[in-house]
Amino acid sequence: MKPQTAGAGLLAWLAAWVAGTACQVLAALPVPPQCSGAALALAVAAALASGLLRRLRHGRWLPASGPLALALLVFSGAAAGWGSAGAHRAARMAQTLPAAAQTGDVRLTGIVAAMPQRGPTGLRFVLEAESAATWPGNTPLHVPRQLQLAWFVPPGSAAPALRAGERWQLTARLRPPYGEANPNGFDAELWLWQQGIRATGSVKDAASARRLAGTLAHPVEQLRQSLRDRLLARLAGQGGDAADSGRPAHAPEAAAEEEADEELADEGSAPDRPSDRPSDRAPDRAFLAGIVAALAVGDQNAISQDGWDVFRATGVAHLMSISGLHITLFAWLAAAAVGGLWRASARLGWRACLVVSAPAAALTGGVALAAGYALLSGWGVPAQRTVLMLAAVALLRLTGLRWPWQATWLAACPAVLALQPWALLQPGFWLSFVAVGMLFASDGPAGGFASGADEAPGLWRRARRFLREQARITLALTPLGLVLFGQASAVALAANLLAIPWVTFIVTPLALGGMVCPPLWHAASWALGPLMAWLQWLAGWPWASLTLPAAPAWMGLAAVAGGLLLALRWPWSWRMAGLPLLLPLLLWQPPRPAPGHFDLLAADVGQGGGALIRTARHALLYDTGPRYSSASDAGRRILAPLLQSLGEQPNGILISHRDSDHAGGAKALLAAAPRAWLMASFDAAALTGARRALRCQAGQSWAWDGVQFAVLHPLPADYARARQQPDGAGGNALSCVLRVTARNGRAALLTGDIAAVQELDLAARARQGAAARLRADLLLMPHHGSRHSSTDAFLQAVRPAHAIAQAGWRNRFGHPAPQTLARYARHGIAATSTAYCGAALWQSWQPAQLQCERQREKWQWPWRTRPEKEDEALQTLEAGDGKTSDGQAAQ
Repeated sequence: MKPQTAGAGLLAWLAAWVAGTACQVLAALPVPPQCSGAALALAVAAALASGLLRRLRHGRWLPASGPLALALLVFSGAAAGWGSAGAHRAARMAQTLPAAAQTGDVRLTGIVAAMPQRGPTGLRFVLEAESAATWPGNTPLHVPRQLQLAWFVPPGSAAPALRAGERWQLTARLRPPYGEANPNGFDAELWLWQQGIRATGSVKDAASARRLAGTLAHPVEQLRQSLRDRLLARLAGQGGDAADSGRPAHAPEAAAEEEADEELADEGSAPDRPSDRPSDRAPDRAFLAGIVAALAVGDQNAISQDGWDVFRATGVAHLMSISGLHITLFAWLAAAAVGGLWRASARLGWRACLVVSAPAAALTGGVALAAGYALLSGWGVPAQRTVLMLAAVALLRLTGLRWPWQATWLAACPAVLALQPWALLQPGFWLSFVAVGMLFASDGPAGGFASGADEAPGLWRRARRFLREQARITLALTPLGLVLFGQASAVALAANLLAIPWVTFIVTPLALGGMVCPPLWHAASWALGPLMAWLQWLAGWPWASLTLPAAPAWMGLAAVAGGLLLALRWPWSWRMAGLPLLLPLLLWQPPRPAPGHFDLLAADVGQGGGALIRTARHALLYDTGPRYSSASDAGRRILAPLLQSLGEQPNGILISHRDSDHAGGAKALLAAAPRAWLMASFDAAALTGARRALRCQAGQSWAWDGVQFAVLHPLPADYARARQQPDGAGGNALSCVLRVTARNGRAALLTGDIAAVQELDLAARARQGAAARLRADLLLMPHHGSRHSSTDAFLQAVRPAHAIAQAGWRNRFGHPAPQTLARYARHGIAATSTAYCGAALWQSWQPAQLQCERQREKWQWPWRTRPEKEDEALQTLEAGDGKTSDGQAAQ
């Protein structure tokens, strides 16, 4: 009876810690730092009081004190979790970037804290700031400790030899953490907060940057970079700091890369034609080298975007980095090696083996070496969970204690959250713990194959057990994956049956062995070839993956509960009760406009255009977002995931003109919507492959579900004039202008990048009756609200109630220009920018309302940057100092 009571109390304390951490993580209201210390003190006092009551109860002084002791224990755990997370929160809040550090360039001295990552436009790295000062001026400044910086490298130039642990002095332009805000989109600000990064920026005046000295700081990162560079140089012939990486959409580094690439992007350039996807051809050396680097040193950025697409479609993404399974295997091998060496030392007369037994040395050595391997992998949440669970199991065996599996499983949660409370909001946290929990519930993970006589019946039983456990994990994780990512693999079981033993027992040991014997890296790369061919074949199936729109939270919770019910080892009559719980999620369809109405979502894509128009049964995508670099664009990173989360397959895609900030994501979106027709004002075959576009021209019109679509510009004469220009393109002047009108007469006008000349021509034709009416309730600002656009005559003709500028925050063009915003104000038009608003939703049946994604949150999360408040503080500071910012000259 006593062990059961102790087990219940331990489980209650651990669960209370997790609940207390969740309360602090999800708390929107600011909490004074002193409260965290008080909570920790109360936690200790409550734990002591609970222990005292238990002793008095056992001594029969207070026989009825059991419930009170348990309540105190629960309070202790909750207070400890709440206080621990509160201390982390206070430390991060103290690292806020002040307005004084945003007024101009800053001279920084600091240490490179992690191995740099190389992308198409340069390097990205984390700088641990030691000192900062204005430049010029040299006035000391306070900046956050951790800064994520981008260093641009012009094409054809050599990247700087930046290495972890080096001290550098450089000049940078800083800004608070910021990311695009779209429905169900990746939260870059939250990710930066989780990493302790409280400011981002870009290196300026690269010629003045200089390396001061090497240091002994961050030795693990130095070792990781050295191993990675050696591996890539050997396998792919890539030197320098890193491989060019096309990381997965919504990857953590997306925010910094996006900011970096936006500053280098040429707004008027035509988009590059991307190369063929690796998923459509045999893997090349660099592709396989990136996977080996991910398995050897945990550098997930070395895997290309196309590789992650294949791994997600086949459900093996968890294997293509250093996962808990790999660390467990390493611990088992390390324990076997330490135990063998310990026994051999006894024969050599080493007396230490008489003090510590071989099993104890094997357990301790295995966990210690596994912890070192986890550090080498980057110390992610799955690695932390695995090491902590291994340590708990080893400690229990060494001390002779026995815990219920629930306590062993749950004990790692508070330990992980004590180090990173906001891991609670990471999908990997839940996937990792749910998978391990299912293995525990299935009587533990399958062990290795028998090392003795491998009898056929034993092998067959182990194979059946492995298959059964994989099926249970697939059942449990599929609903969770649908909730977290909106995607699940239909071929995951078939893929994992081969991939798990192949990667775990062949590729990973070879990748690790290459650290000692580098030729083994080649063997690991060769071993990946057949596996990748298998995975690419599976990923090519028409129904390889299932995608669902984002559903309400209660449907997701019900589906996760249903998956767990189906996976548990209960009678089938009980398990089948999980099927009805899955149906709401599987059958959910987002609400659509009624016939005769439409809604328009102006997506937040940074400095570029992209809007989704939905009617009762159709959808049109107007513009495809900017191209950030040759390997990254808003189509793949933002708009395709947005369409998936809304359950939309566009019937048509209209690209206003050829500039890369409007046409940059076309190829990715056309691949995601192969049945959509394409309309553009230029020959789109260069960026879409063999697919050609219907030319947009004034006079074209169609109707969807009672909603009228009309093209107002350009005229045939405009194309004739464009052909007479040197490049024959026409650019902004040929932007397709589209007017969408609901049955109730409410309308939206989408203008692309037309200039003042085209605005005046449209207004004149509207007055003469030679064109459709320009009157609209919603206006997408011409040319992102540039200084010479949005003329008075045009605004008088349109007379919108709302106007939206699709522009990046603090973009280098100064869009929307203050003069333009003043014109809108004079005409009584409510004007905003996606930089402040996030994605903006307008509905024809509620024309007076404009819903901003950044304003939909009911709570003020601590990690959320309010760009309008940051700009107000900056303007106030500059006004007080009598300065004029030169960073945003209006175009």
